[in-house]
Amino acid sequence: MRKVFLMSALSLIVSVSTFAGGLLTNTNQHVSFLRMIARGASVDIDGVYYNPAGLGFLPTDGLYLSLNGQSAYQTRVIDATFPLFPEEGHTRNYKGTASAPFIPSVQAAYKNGNWVFSGSFAVGGGGGKASFDTGLPMFDSKVMAGMAQQLQPLVAATGANAATDLYTIASAMEGRQFIYAAQFGITYKVNDWLSVFGGGRMNYFSGGYTGYLTANIKDQYKNYVPNQTLYSLELDLDQTGWGLTPIIGADVKLGKWNMGLKYEFMTSLNIENQTKKNSDPDGALAAYKNGVNTPNDIPALLTAAVGYEILPTLRASVEYHFFDDKQAGMAGDKQEALKGGTNEYLMGIEWDVHDRVSISGGYQRTDYALADGFQSDTSFSCDSYSLGFGAGIKLSSKLKLNVAYFWTNYSDYTKKMDNYNGLPLGGTDVYSRTNKVFGLGVDYKF
Repeated sequence: MRKVFLMSALSLIVSVSTFAGGLLTNTNQHVSFLRMIARGASVDIDGVYYNPAGLGFLPTDGLYLSLNGQSAYQTRVIDATFPLFPEEGHTRNYKGTASAPFIPSVQAAYKNGNWVFSGSFAVGGGGGKASFDTGLPMFDSKVMAGMAQQLQPLVAATGANAATDLYTIASAMEGRQFIYAAQFGITYKVNDWLSVFGGGRMNYFSGGYTGYLTANIKDQYKNYVPNQTLYSLELDLDQTGWGLTPIIGADVKLGKWNMGLKYEFMTSLNIENQTKKNSDPDGALAAYKNGVNTPNDIPALLTAAVGYEILPTLRASVEYHFFDDKQAGMAGDKQEALKGGTNEYLMGIEWDVHDRVSISGGYQRTDYALADGFQSDTSFSCDSYSLGFGAGIKLSSKLKLNVAYFWTNYSDYTKKMDNYNGLPLGGTDVYSRTNKVFGLGVDYKF
């Protein structure tokens, strides 16, 4: 039983992503995205990330700078149904929270004639902490199944209705995950209608995970069991790694139309364990032994967008993203379970209601090619749609303030198992999430 229980800890790593985008990529790196969403045809300072080739069409030479701060909050809920759970209907609710109170990003561009040199710093993936204060069903179910067999003789001896009446389980999990991204590139305006870009991004992964689980005999039954702590698990580790992302782009500007293209190549990224505590480093938890490397590639990304100036005061754009998740290496090769890559569809509109005030809104649909083999208690995703709105306020001829709110609605994902978490009993997990992001930023033209 102890070996089976420890094996369940191999999935202890909690994925953390509080931002928009693909499975491992954050696309909300500027507040203009939060308030309009479809920014792939931008010819403003936020184009440093969304449309770097479009920087060739910045209106004047000089230095452009943008400072942004975002706060993201998310809940993750698992409604687990398993025959050994003592709750009504054998369904137990597990709720986790993920938060990123302050995530900064910086974009800068210097234009000199047909050349633009740009750079940025942002959180390219992850971006917060996730915690399940009452553990996860994958742990509880395995412990309960083992206890049901191990303590069955005590059920009759003590008069307990079931083995679950004899003990208590205490467990908690927490993970933090950040991919810090520094980007640099060069844009060249070829002619009046074409601009191109080449550059790259350095990604540094920093994560940390802690978790514990203990099963103890209840006070009134301690005389029956000499060892009052039946099971004890602890794991505490940090992980680091880095990888480079080559990026190319092109922008075509024809009158009121603007079309932006960007391709980010796949980033090969391995993360290495720096383990502080491991209850079984040479056995079932060998994967989390100090110094072990795990693949955590960032998928290739293609973005294509079209913007149109409907009126001098009214602009709209549509956009498409494809994340090639299937080709990116993940821990345990779980990317092979996916049915394909992620498709995103975006649209946005912006209206200048005053010489100094613009309001905007946008919509994004994210469709993952999910499969049961990819989803787990510690790492699950759900298809979603997002809405964003906000305003841009010109405080002076050189200074602009952006404020926004971004909200995501997720579709539940139901995973039915004949052998729940590898046990000889059936069960069901229903995964759901919520997400909201607030943003505030300033753009300045020197």
